[in-house]
Amino acid sequence: MGMRRIDTRWLQGAVGVVLVLLAASVSAAERIKDIASVGGVRSNQLVGYGLVVGLDGTGDDTPFTEQSVRSMLASQGVNIPHDVDPDADNTAAVMITAELPAFTRPGQQIDVSVSSLGDADSLQGGELLMTPLRAADGEVYAVAQGRVVIGGFGAEDTEIPVDNQLGGSIPNGAMVERRIDTGFQDRDEVVLNLHEPDFTTARRTAEVINHNLGPRTARAEDAGSVRVRAPQDSDQRVSFISFLEELRVEPGEAPAEVIVNARTGTIVMGSNVRVRPAAVSHGNMTVAIGAGGPEQIAEDPFGLDEPLMVPDEEMDEGLEGENPAFVFQAGADLDEIVDAINAVGAAPGDLVAILEALKRAGALRAELTII
Repeated sequence: MGMRRIDTRWLQGAVGVVLVLLAASVSAAERIKDIASVGGVRSNQLVGYGLVVGLDGTGDDTPFTEQSVRSMLASQGVNIPHDVDPDADNTAAVMITAELPAFTRPGQQIDVSVSSLGDADSLQGGELLMTPLRAADGEVYAVAQGRVVIGGFGAEDTEIPVDNQLGGSIPNGAMVERRIDTGFQDRDEVVLNLHEPDFTTARRTAEVINHNLGPRTARAEDAGSVRVRAPQDSDQRVSFISFLEELRVEPGEAPAEVIVNARTGTIVMGSNVRVRPAAVSHGNMTVAIGAGGPEQIAEDPFGLDEPLMVPDEEMDEGLEGENPAFVFQAGADLDEIVDAINAVGAAPGDLVAILEALKRAGALRAELTII
């Protein structure tokens, strides 16, 4: 079997496989605002059940919608006999969801989303009746009402995808009735929660804060959080956190990882991915990563009695052999191997199989995730 050395500088255009390199060897400094959030300062989810009325015969025909119509009318002083069917096909039962941002005050308005719960055909043209929105604690924090807006209406005869007619939104459709206490002013410290927990990033964040604000101002509690001493005065605390958010930190490099999408052949990998000495034979191709220079590829890589030796003068494209073979030095970057395999038109499935084999053999120095 012939072997040839691949010069990856001329390899252009992967066939069926796209390789994406992430994380440069030297990370750029980022603002703390972009890599962390202040503990307790977060939005809260709200949900409610309501009725949309005014539909053009496209409403529900379900028992719970009928029951809701009876209850709604009863609250308005209208009692329907039990043996009378309200036949409310212009009404639909819906679920309303919203996100209540931190520090939102009573009287402010937030957007809401409306989704059909029954067997309605469309919510187009409907009006949501007053609906209380509750948080996880069961308390009402906002009240929603208004005209439901459906995207894509009237585009049925075009090639543009039409949005779902059973879901819509109401811009500024809910009035906030009470605020959620964040405890922002109740603690002597503020906690910075890293979006991507990393011990190196946490240490560097604490060091940058202490360098700018004095020793012992901040301490890394764990890989995901940094505690910072903060002033009690509300005005000073706001200015203090504003200053913290603008400080720049160089995040730690991400762990070596390779993510493969087996359906599209897309490969995403970090800059620290390396391959140790190994040899893989898959189908009609062979990939060998040498351990001791170009002459000895690996010790007994294919179960031979003697190590596979390939003299330098024989590594050219004129060698005989049916299987494409690629020789690399130890510590080769994974992108070199991927480019070489792509050069012969390997299918994404071939590359996935080779990566899995390298991982099982302990030669791929990275986490391999296949989606």
